[in-house]
Amino acid sequence: MTEVDHTQQQAHAGHEGHEAHGGHSGHGDHVAAFRRLFWVMLVLAVPTVALSPMFAMILGYTVPAFPGAQWVSPVLGTVMYAWGGRPFLTGAVSEIRSRAPGMMLLIGLAITVAFVSSWGASLGVLHHQLDFWWELALLIVIMLLGHWIEMRSLAQTTSALDSLAALLPDEAERVVDDGENTTETVSPTQLRVGDVVLVRPGGSVPADGEIVDGSADVDESMVTGESRPVRRGVGDHVIAGTVATDSGLRIAVSAVGDDTALAGIQRLVTEAQNSSSRAQRLADRAAGWLFWFALVSAVITAVVWNLIGLPDQAVVRTITVLVIACPHALGLAIPLVVSIATERAARGGVLIKDRLALESMRTVGAVLFDKTGTLTKGEPTVTAIATTGRPENEVLAWAAAAEADSEHPLARAIVEAARRRELTVPRSSEFSSSPAVGVEALVDGRRVRVGGPRLLAEVGSDELSAVVPWRDEGAIVLHVLVDDDVVGALKLADEVRPESRQTVEALHRLGIEVVMITGDAESVARAVADDLGIDRVFAGVRPGDKAAKVAELQDERRGERQGVAFVGDGVNDAPALAQADVGIAIGAGTDVAIASAGVILASSDPRSVLSVIALSRATYRKMKQNLWWAAGYNLISVPLAAGVLAPVGFVLPMSVGAILMSASTVVVAANAQLLRRLDLRPESSVRAVL
Repeated sequence: MTEVDHTQQQAHAGHEGHEAHGGHSGHGDHVAAFRRLFWVMLVLAVPTVALSPMFAMILGYTVPAFPGAQWVSPVLGTVMYAWGGRPFLTGAVSEIRSRAPGMMLLIGLAITVAFVSSWGASLGVLHHQLDFWWELALLIVIMLLGHWIEMRSLAQTTSALDSLAALLPDEAERVVDDGENTTETVSPTQLRVGDVVLVRPGGSVPADGEIVDGSADVDESMVTGESRPVRRGVGDHVIAGTVATDSGLRIAVSAVGDDTALAGIQRLVTEAQNSSSRAQRLADRAAGWLFWFALVSAVITAVVWNLIGLPDQAVVRTITVLVIACPHALGLAIPLVVSIATERAARGGVLIKDRLALESMRTVGAVLFDKTGTLTKGEPTVTAIATTGRPENEVLAWAAAAEADSEHPLARAIVEAARRRELTVPRSSEFSSSPAVGVEALVDGRRVRVGGPRLLAEVGSDELSAVVPWRDEGAIVLHVLVDDDVVGALKLADEVRPESRQTVEALHRLGIEVVMITGDAESVARAVADDLGIDRVFAGVRPGDKAAKVAELQDERRGERQGVAFVGDGVNDAPALAQADVGIAIGAGTDVAIASAGVILASSDPRSVLSVIALSRATYRKMKQNLWWAAGYNLISVPLAAGVLAPVGFVLPMSVGAILMSASTVVVAANAQLLRRLDLRPESSVRAVL
């Protein structure tokens, strides 16, 4: 089997053929094969058409007279039929064997009828008007051109995968454990977990890992969609393919090859491009119906023209019907749109794992957010400071000094708050901690203690009046004492992401209900919901009951034919993600969450939910436009090809039919390409709504 035969079987044996291109590397070979074949056939078509007596008669010139001139078109036409037409004939046989008639069978039948009738005319067996060598040549060239355009368009949809693959450097500098701090140049495929690699300023990270030395602004845009570089330092995790923009880093490798986040993203994009969808199944059925429509029309055309005594026209009209009814554009309408949508989504940090989820997002009437780690950052943060008169920064600096040696999450939150304010934290000594009470340390010769209610009870002090509303909200309150005198209090809570407010407001603008679900107490949940303007709250929900709440919302929406999307990030969100009409895992989540979700947001920005909605609606519009164009075009053009307007003097030539058919393919491809204008960056998606 030739390269083009293999390409043809993959690319045109129905929708399954389009989706056989799981690996993006094959697209370039397929495009090159069709390109070469097209140019060879075009060279052969020039003398075939130019020396065709029928073509010369149409244009009004005389075929040059030289020995054997009358056999140039038959000989070259036969070569074109056998060589240039072989991909279509092979595809037609494939469709017959699979009992799935469609585009390839129609093309194969059309060129075969033209080939047989032309030889009949050349040998004098049939009327000379049935000499269709020129039309056969034009048909094969035009069809190859259309298929070349199609394959090139499909190849372009894999640019996200190509770009992701190109992010990995060709070489990596592995630190040699020889005591002299030297490095060796190796391929990224040679790296192993535990290796330490050196990434120089401006260099790409060769594998997932943890920074062990240095800090840098890391460009993660291609992986997470984050438009600005993110500061990463010792202990932070970095992803293969990201770029250290301003400083060098030493990274301990934690994952290589197929285990890296980049490889996972590539798999997700490929799965999305290979997954089936409701719209695609509709297009496949339409192509099957079109075959029978064309076949019946061709039979009726042949019978009617023969009954009125024009057998030559019967053949011409029948061939034209079979050509014009080719469902090429219909077969391209859906796969190309979804493939481009998937590629655009990947560039915007939105990974579509399931095409059905993408389609369903446009009809979602309610979005259910898990609170912790989704609408909030999922970690304690100092959100307020109350004092007895001393400056807030002074109280915070004392607390940070006392907590400096503690590994407790609350202690880290206090130290981080001081760092963000760029405070000078004094050194501490004699650190000690007491469970359920707090910590204490010697700071500048004074005893500083930080703790909760038991600490106050221990020293016999009353809490500050300012902290009462904090407790009502469910916040954590830590008191700061200096030499047993209360100097202030810190409010710690799970900080709401600043992007969450924009997300909720934009969803309301779209008429979508926003619901929050959490295992936290009612007071904590209500404080966050009131802050963000959320419509409904499910508080105190155990992890195993989240899916039941999703089902409850689905029952409420069933009458309105609206779906429910669930947005979460954790292992305990997996059942709810699977239950929802659209499951969205935010911030890459856990492996279990990703496996259960249909859409994965590479970043932790909840505004990306708006990007998914925008993409879903835009994709649906393009699908609908392409289906209407492809199917409507055929429904109108087939009767014209059959000759229904012949009584008024209009008949659609076969060559014009072939040109119009290929033009419909170009229109569908060009319309799908307009999706590339869609800006799916979170800030742009929100701005478009607000």
